[in-house]
Amino acid sequence: MSSRDTVLAWVESPLQLIGAAEWASAHDRAVPIAGRLTTRMSETADELVARGALFGAMEPYLGIPWKLLAQHDHWLIGDGFSGQFRLALTALRPRRLTFLDDGANTLPFARALVGTGPYARPGVEEGRMTRTLAPFALERTLRIAAARRVTLFTAFDIAEREALARRGVAVRNHRFEWTRAGAPKGSGPGPRVLMGSARPVDGRMALGDYLRWVAGVAASGPVTYLPHRREPKAQLDAVNEIAAVTVWAAGLPAELVLAGARGPLEIFTLPSSTATTLPLVLHGARFTIRTRPVRTSEVAS
Repeated sequence: MSSRDTVLAWVESPLQLIGAAEWASAHDRAVPIAGRLTTRMSETADELVARGALFGAMEPYLGIPWKLLAQHDHWLIGDGFSGQFRLALTALRPRRLTFLDDGANTLPFARALVGTGPYARPGVEEGRMTRTLAPFALERTLRIAAARRVTLFTAFDIAEREALARRGVAVRNHRFEWTRAGAPKGSGPGPRVLMGSARPVDGRMALGDYLRWVAGVAASGPVTYLPHRREPKAQLDAVNEIAAVTVWAAGLPAELVLAGARGPLEIFTLPSSTATTLPLVLHGARFTIRTRPVRTSEVAS
């Protein structure tokens, strides 16, 4: 089998890497990985391989892996909104595209494909080149979809499923079956878990309000804090100062840390994609997820 008969996963976050492992398991095919060198990627890749992920050669990248992409006709794409993906798609000619989950961005991406939403990552000011490439990349994706060669491989429930099918885009759901099956049984950080957030650093919540939320959770009992991969050191240091909070520095995404936990678990989180992923990862366990909404007055100005 030549390299052009195989699939390549181009991913840039731990959740996308887990999606590639789930796809490989569901299709019983070894998948080579072109992984962007971002926070927690190396640790996540090592853990997935240790748990038996069907990964082939793993190549780290900072930019576009042009040579690898040119050698493969089927791309597993972690971020369909990426400017680098748009550029690669307009320059090269993949025969098939499969889009993995990029957190909750999967939902607006589905809307973009059916034309009910913009082809742009919500809340992000895109650069000029990225904006310029948008219509060309979208047109190329829809052209491949017209040949029935585009798939969303996702843990999310997609409301546009029928509209996507009319455009030739298939939706294939997974429920983290491989992640659950390969997890160490009975593992986990403790009965009360607080999910860290990058909202303060993104300007979506004032840091003071965030720390008060963490302190409020800890006031009712000891809690284990799972940092978000983009939390800065200053924010983690401030969290560490809060009484009854233990920071769990596992260097892995929550989906891997909590997979295999039997519970009972009480999980505290702000609105995020974990509200979708964790119930699937924890299927069969005893757990409660308490999602605290963010009030308008708390948004950083």
